[in-house]
Amino acid sequence: MLNLAGGKSTLTSQARYSQPGDVIIGGIISHIFMPFEPSNFNEYPYLVGESLVLTKNYQHILALAFAVEEINKNNQILPNVTLGFRIYDSYFSERWTCRATLELLSTQKRFIPNYKCDVHSNLIGVIGGLYSEISLQMAAILGTYKVPQLTYGSAPVISNNIKALSFYQMVPQEAHQYKGILHLFLHFSWTWAGMLVADDNNGERFLQTTIPAFSQNGICFAFIERVKAAYITDVFDMLQYGAKLYDSIMDSKANAFIFYGETQSMINWRWLLHLPEMEFTRTKEAKGKVWILTAQMEFASLIYQRSWDIQHIHGALAFTVHSNELEEFQTFLRDRNLLSTKGDGFIRNFWEQAFVCDPPNVHVDRDVNEVCTGTETLESLPKSVFEMNTTGYSYSIYNAVYAVAYALNTMLLATTKHSMVADGQMKFKDKQPWQLHHFLGRVSFNNSAGDQVSFNQNGELVAGFDIVNWLVSSNQSFHRVKVGRMDPQAPSDQAFTINDSAILWHRWFKQALPLSLCNDDCPPGYRRTKIEGKPFCCYDCVPCPEGKISNHHDMHDCSKCPEDQYPNKDKDFCKPKAFSFLSYAEPLGTVLALFSLLFFLVTTLVLGIFMKHHNTPIVKANNRDLTYTLLISLLLCFLSPVLFIGQPMKVTCLLQQIAFAIIFSLAVSCVLAKTITVALAFMATKPGSRMRKWVGKRVASFIVLGGTFIQAGICTMWLATSPPFPDIDMHSVTENIILECNEGSTSMFYCVVGYMGFLAIVSFTVAFLARKLPDSFNEAKFITFSMLVFCSVWLSFVPGYMSTKGKHMRAVEIFSILTSSAGLLGLIFFPKCFIIILRPQLNNREHLLKAKTLKHRHR
Repeated sequence: MLNLAGGKSTLTSQARYSQPGDVIIGGIISHIFMPFEPSNFNEYPYLVGESLVLTKNYQHILALAFAVEEINKNNQILPNVTLGFRIYDSYFSERWTCRATLELLSTQKRFIPNYKCDVHSNLIGVIGGLYSEISLQMAAILGTYKVPQLTYGSAPVISNNIKALSFYQMVPQEAHQYKGILHLFLHFSWTWAGMLVADDNNGERFLQTTIPAFSQNGICFAFIERVKAAYITDVFDMLQYGAKLYDSIMDSKANAFIFYGETQSMINWRWLLHLPEMEFTRTKEAKGKVWILTAQMEFASLIYQRSWDIQHIHGALAFTVHSNELEEFQTFLRDRNLLSTKGDGFIRNFWEQAFVCDPPNVHVDRDVNEVCTGTETLESLPKSVFEMNTTGYSYSIYNAVYAVAYALNTMLLATTKHSMVADGQMKFKDKQPWQLHHFLGRVSFNNSAGDQVSFNQNGELVAGFDIVNWLVSSNQSFHRVKVGRMDPQAPSDQAFTINDSAILWHRWFKQALPLSLCNDDCPPGYRRTKIEGKPFCCYDCVPCPEGKISNHHDMHDCSKCPEDQYPNKDKDFCKPKAFSFLSYAEPLGTVLALFSLLFFLVTTLVLGIFMKHHNTPIVKANNRDLTYTLLISLLLCFLSPVLFIGQPMKVTCLLQQIAFAIIFSLAVSCVLAKTITVALAFMATKPGSRMRKWVGKRVASFIVLGGTFIQAGICTMWLATSPPFPDIDMHSVTENIILECNEGSTSMFYCVVGYMGFLAIVSFTVAFLARKLPDSFNEAKFITFSMLVFCSVWLSFVPGYMSTKGKHMRAVEIFSILTSSAGLLGLIFFPKCFIIILRPQLNNREHLLKAKTLKHRHR
């Protein structure tokens, strides 16, 4: 405690707040922050201006006193028993914690461990402390005596050397808080985080637990910094270290920062964020960051920090031990004042620091502006100095006192061994603190706020965490707003809840949801790709490959559309495929149909001309019947494209290839017969030739029928084994579903085309050899050119047909049919039509005899 005498502040070992009772609850609560340890208990540091008082921690002291007072007024709990308490200040010091613990175990006002002569000092349990190290020091001593210890601050990492039997945590299991932080990051899609942890055992445990869990859920860390404790003896080093750390935070692309620590870390954090105002950092303009603070970091400040700007904490999200408002406690706080309160050794020091005044009747070496009137009220203090609302720590202390009281009451009801003194009060001569454990571990009750209080098998409070949004007004007024909850008792899908609309972010973000990413999200139509040498949260965005889409932000991979859909241009959604086939309604189908009709009409005209001049020499030459058969076959060739245009059906699919193959084989067979007829006629004119018996219509008919029937046989085999059928092709063309005729057997299709090519090559070869035979109206040279065109067309058809897809395959086939047929028509029949129509004088017997005479003379 502080002894304000002689102008200096010294530490004493006396309890600064005590109240006698039949049963005593001890409290070791941190109030004055000691920046360094004294060399021994007889040398006390000089606390400059007493500026290291944590005024907000005074509420923790009052919470214990209020709970005891409330219990003593309640006849339902501990009837005929008065509950007392003794509170010591730990000074945030492990040494002073050990001393205070031993003081509780000693006779009051006498520091004699293991010796008790004061019957009024019956210690039944101890509440404390705030720091994990302090709690650990207490547990090392109290565990030996098996005195129940209820810690309200950070849970220490307990080794096997410490008896954990005496240890109870008034805070929930920390694993729930870790899960809550992870849920928070996943909820807001933050994947790039900063981590600041206190450089102690608890901080190391936090790192070892959270980093693997975060990584497994796709969250990386921009940097991890272990923050060392700052002492006033090395201020310059602290400022240099803090400035470097501050600049790293501001330069980071991460906007979400986790800070795990305790009250001392809160003081360090305030130092860190105040450095720009001291012009000690390179970064002049502070960027807004979202700070996620753990439950151990209750907002606190030293007295000299009360004037510092706290706008930087606006929008922070803090996990706190679940609490509810205690209305009677607020009334208790309002009634607190410097003059009317007795037995409170903390109040004078608090009043001086909180209200910046000198307590009356105290002589000090320094001058102040005014003396405390004693009429000041706690309600008038800024919330950054003192809060009237119940904090998580005060709520935990309040529940701890009640837990001890209920356990003690149960123990008394369960046993009958006791003695009565004259005034009717119970004496606990045969009751030891260790006997309370059996009842304390099983305690379960509802407090005045309606919350259930109980412990699990590990001595941890069965409760959850509140998520609080810290808000700072323009006048530096500090507020807390509950915006969510991490409740491990709820169903798994409801354990984490948060109200996004209730959160106010830092003004830097202009109330838009802050993003915390290593790089911007990949937009729809793109996918992630790893950047070598960087964490997996850092990636490049590359467009989806052809045929795939990504319809959400930040997709790891692109996906294929359903078979009946295809990617749009931006590859961010799938569009329904349209049915596609070569129809008369589209330009390509219309043009091909018109050309087919035009050539049909031209062929009909040629046939009409030949029939009109049926008896002329030029028509009769080279077998008139073959000429008519060839023209009719060409008429059918020009009509066959009609089968390829329009929606494929079973009948049209069967007729397409079969009719095309047979008709073209008939046409080529006629050409071959004409060519062979010319060759045989020339050879028959030689004296003694045996070829005369082959000259006539029988050979020509045999060639035509034979060539056609062979093709018909191939087609019959095709129909019998694997006939063509209507089919749907969803893959050849990205944007369309192709309605087509499947050949059934591709090999049979190419056999048909190959046989037709064979006939054409034979015709070309024979015509080429007979092209210079001396005969009037010799067709051989015209057939040579026509078959050259025919072969060229169908040779180019094969690669063209195989390289095109969908309706264009049919267009290629129609084009080849029309072109090759037009070649036969034009090169064989147009020269004859020219003579018949424009040079009729050449189409007579006299010209024929004259031509023969000239040829013989020439020879």
